[in-house]
Amino acid sequence: MAVIQCQFYSEAINLSMGIHVIIPQNAAIQASGSAKLPVLYLLHGLSADHTDWIRHSFIERYAENKGIVVVMPSVGRSYYTDMKYGSPYFTFLSEELPEIVRALFPVSERREDTFVAGMSMGGYGALKLALSFPERYAAAASLSGGLDIVSRMNGANNFQPHELIAIFGDVAELKGSTNDLFYLLDKLKAYDGDKPMLYQCCGTEDFLYADNQTFRKYALDLGIEVTYDEGPGEHDWDYWDPQIQRVLDWLPIG
Repeated sequence: MAVIQCQFYSEAINLSMGIHVIIPQNAAIQASGSAKLPVLYLLHGLSADHTDWIRHSFIERYAENKGIVVVMPSVGRSYYTDMKYGSPYFTFLSEELPEIVRALFPVSERREDTFVAGMSMGGYGALKLALSFPERYAAAASLSGGLDIVSRMNGANNFQPHELIAIFGDVAELKGSTNDLFYLLDKLKAYDGDKPMLYQCCGTEDFLYADNQTFRKYALDLGIEVTYDEGPGEHDWDYWDPQIQRVLDWLPIG
């Protein structure tokens, strides 16, 4: 198992950025030469960074067992957006980061080998990526995701008022925008190509449980299949660590 802390300059953000990358050593050796490994982009939550999954879960061991590269970027408290008054983190994540990762590490460029997942804010980011670019991702998973972003911004949330303005500008314009997952579900419904597999889970004691129920019902009403799991659990690592194992088992890793 190789765990790499990588620093590089981001042209999109105009800043040195850090990522953690897990490379399963045995799989990398077996795939040496022209073969490439599947890759999971694993996203952090609101008050975390790219070290969170390494520090709080056993993702290293799980990745080794599955033979998958795991890339963990950091986007601050941007909610995986091109901020209205700030940096274009979604452009960084969706455009620049994959190019850098493919240039530096032995990961596949094929859609069938490319996946994204995340917890809390990262669950939103994972689904946003896959719904925005269904041609790039074979599967996406949300663990306790903050998915009903319009309701969150207009009600209880973990942001300071100035953060909302910096991220989204006029929150009244959020509904029906490219930051609205429900709008992106509508677009996916009309998409003619292969649709990504979607996975969603949330603990029944989680403060985001109602948001997850709303998202699931909307997807089902559109006829979009979502693999769904719920059970006892709160918004914490006691829930997320077992769930990421289930996500890895669910991913269509060849």
